[in-house]
Amino acid sequence: MSTAHTPAGALRRIAFLLERAREPSYRVQAFRTAAAVVAGLDDAELERRVRTKSLTDLKGIGDKTATVVVEAHRGDVPAYLQRLEESYAELTPLADEAAALRAALKGDLHAHSDWSDGGSPIRDMAEAAMSIGHEYLALTDHSPRLTVANGLSPARLEQQLDVVAALNEELAPFRILTGIECDINVDGSLDQTDELLGRLDVVVASVHSELRAPAAQMTERMLAAVENPHTDVLGHCTGRLVIGRRQRNGTQRPRPESEFDADAVFSACVAHGTAVEINSRPERLDPPRRLLTRAVELGCDFAIDTDAHAPGQLDWQDAGCARAVDCGVPTDRVINTRSAEQLLTRTHR
Repeated sequence: MSTAHTPAGALRRIAFLLERAREPSYRVQAFRTAAAVVAGLDDAELERRVRTKSLTDLKGIGDKTATVVVEAHRGDVPAYLQRLEESYAELTPLADEAAALRAALKGDLHAHSDWSDGGSPIRDMAEAAMSIGHEYLALTDHSPRLTVANGLSPARLEQQLDVVAALNEELAPFRILTGIECDINVDGSLDQTDELLGRLDVVVASVHSELRAPAAQMTERMLAAVENPHTDVLGHCTGRLVIGRRQRNGTQRPRPESEFDADAVFSACVAHGTAVEINSRPERLDPPRRLLTRAVELGCDFAIDTDAHAPGQLDWQDAGCARAVDCGVPTDRVINTRSAEQLLTRTHR
C-alpha cells in the first residue's frame, strides 16, 4: 500500500519507480524536473497555485505532474503513484535466502552521478540510497579515458572529492564513499593517477574497450588490473550485454562475453584481495552463472552492485542477490554486507 507523500516527494517517488522499471529517461526527467520546481515553492505559493489551478503556468510542470501535485497536496496518494506501486507489488518477491542477503547489504559499491554519464546529482543518488536503507554508497563515476561517458579528469575528480566531503558532513551518519570506475587500459594499467587512486575509498576496475580481444591478451590485461594494489572490485568482468543497446536503426543487439582465462583471473582476485562484482543491471547480469559459480569455488569475495545511473536503479540489487544465492555465494564473502568502517579497512589495505 502506498503511503502519503509531500507533492515533491510523490513526484520523486514516481521518478524512482520509473527508473527502476527502465522507463525512457524523458519520462523520468519530467517528474524529477517538476519535483525540483515544487520543492522551490513556499507553502503559501503552493497553496495559491493549487487553489487557482495555475500550477501548469510554471515552467517544468505539465498536466500529469500538476495532477500529482494537487492530489498529494490534499493528502491523498496520487492515482498515478498508486498504480505504479501496485504494479510492483505484483512482482515475484525474493525467496527467503535471497531476501536475507538483500537485507544484509549495507551499501552499493558501483554507482554513477551526473558528473559522468549518470542522470542525477550526487545528492539525489545519496538520498535515494538512504531511502532504501543503505548506510553508504560508493560514488564511482567514470575515469577520463571514457570520454563518451564524460569521464572525470584528475582536476574534476579533485573537485568531486570536495563536494563529497561537504555532503558527508551534511548527510552523516550516511556516508558517500569516494570512488571511481576506472578503465582498465589495454596494457592492464588503470586510467587515473596513482596519487588520486590512493586517496579514494573504492576503486572499481572495468574493461570498456577492445572487448573482442583474443583470450590470452584479455587475460593478461585483467590480471594486471586485478594485481594492482589500488583495485578493490573487478567490474562486470565479461562485458556482456544480454539486452542490447538500441542502435540507430532501432534494433537492439546483445553483446557477447569477452573471452579470458576465468580460473587465472579469479584466482588472482583471491590472491590479491580483489572482489568480483555481481553486476545487477538487467542488461548485464554479469558474470554469467557458470562463471559466478566458478568464482565461488575458487574462493573469491564479491560485491553485489547495481551500476546505477539513476536513483531508482539503486533498487536493482534484488536481481544480484537472487543470482548470488542460486550460485552458492556465502553471505560472509559479500563485502558490502560489512559496515563502512570494516569495508574501508579492507579497501585501504
